[in-house]
Amino acid sequence: QVQLVESGGGLVQPGGSLRLSCTASGSIVSPNVMGWYRQAPGKQRELVATITSGGYTSLADSVKGRATISRDNAKNTIDLQMNSLKPEDTAVYYCNARYASSWYPGDFWGQGTQVTVSS
Repeated sequence: QVQLVESGGGLVQPGGSLRLSCTASGSIVSPNVMGWYRQAPGKQRELVATITSGGYTSLADSVKGRATISRDNAKNTIDLQMNSLKPEDTAVYYCNARYASSWYPGDFWGQGTQVTVSS
């Protein structure tokens, strides 16, 4: 089955940077859309950034100017570079993948990686 593995989370001071990575495996085709979502305590999961197989990107207003999402289709990986981190960025970050093929219906999620922005 499809598996998403995230890495790069951790503790960082306000104003610092982190680079999150996610690798998708278990499929014979690349995901059509991959992205990052986050969920803070007491809040619903929200979209952070997405990127299509063609390289089209979308960023949430809350991270525009501070985050960059990139993709390597050959490796089925995406990265999220986050700079100028704020305490409000503290959340569990989840990698997401969707496929155009009906062989892989629905959404696939990683286990999540904790990002904590604190002094």
